[in-house]
Amino acid sequence: MSIMADAALDLRLRKAAAAWLNERAQRQQELATKAELAQFIFEGRRVALLDPQRGIRKPAFLDAALSIRTTFTPPCHPPPYEDREGPDGLLRYKYRGDDPNHHENIALRRAYEQRLPLIWFVGIAPALYLPRYPVWLIADEPEQLQFAVALDEAQRLIQPGSAFDTDRRRYVERLTKLRLHQPVFRARVIQAYGTTCAICRLRHRSLLDAAHIIPDGQPAGDPIVPNGLALCKIHHAAFDQNIIGIRPDHRVEVRPDILKEVDGPMLRHGIQEMHGCQIALPKERSAHPHRQRLEARYEKFRAAA
Repeated sequence: MSIMADAALDLRLRKAAAAWLNERAQRQQELATKAELAQFIFEGRRVALLDPQRGIRKPAFLDAALSIRTTFTPPCHPPPYEDREGPDGLLRYKYRGDDPNHHENIALRRAYEQRLPLIWFVGIAPALYLPRYPVWLIADEPEQLQFAVALDEAQRLIQPGSAFDTDRRRYVERLTKLRLHQPVFRARVIQAYGTTCAICRLRHRSLLDAAHIIPDGQPAGDPIVPNGLALCKIHHAAFDQNIIGIRPDHRVEVRPDILKEVDGPMLRHGIQEMHGCQIALPKERSAHPHRQRLEARYEKFRAAA
């Protein structure tokens, strides 16, 4: 097979994999198990999108890596990429081991040199992944045993290692938050709560959000599951606006003036009748809301009330 034919096959595979993942997302299947990712069919052959043992996936018939992954971390720990942000605001993906010429690192280097898009699978639970795609490797940094990663087209224009002013760095970080941090936080929290609103028990994933107990960017506002609550969009908005609060004993409290209001059935059944209810909690105790964070957030609710 010619080099040109190999390149054409490679691009077809990447486009087909992205289309398959998009189709799953449209069916509200944004998360994928290791077993599901092994069942992808491309032009009549099964091509696993994720390596069952390694962090870097290169099918034997390709010249360059197809996907990368980060493993699941427990609910009380930040995502594994959290400490991999460089001074330019771009995320880094570490080499396999400490040999730049390990065959998996060579596969990544070829993806970098050929400017090929990759899929990044981020662990949400054991053997369960959130795909982020396309992403690109935009710098090889062998001294640090890592590649710089662009999460969207705008980040591909950044020169890795450049000295940025505050506004430029904030722009890069905002893109990272939108493309990776927020989707991963949402997926981890909603998964921990069993795809259920903690207040009303609504189970439609597309109508659920991950609400921060302590807002993002504030001290203790870490993107970890114990700083999150799975809430439907109505209760998320009500929580953010201090219409409802959640006490440290996990009881819902509705603001006194709201309890006195007379309105339609949504206010009566969706808000007022939630007063005093116990919220649903994750099965795993380490995923429960952090008590000190709840106390701090509840005090703000009381001050607003």
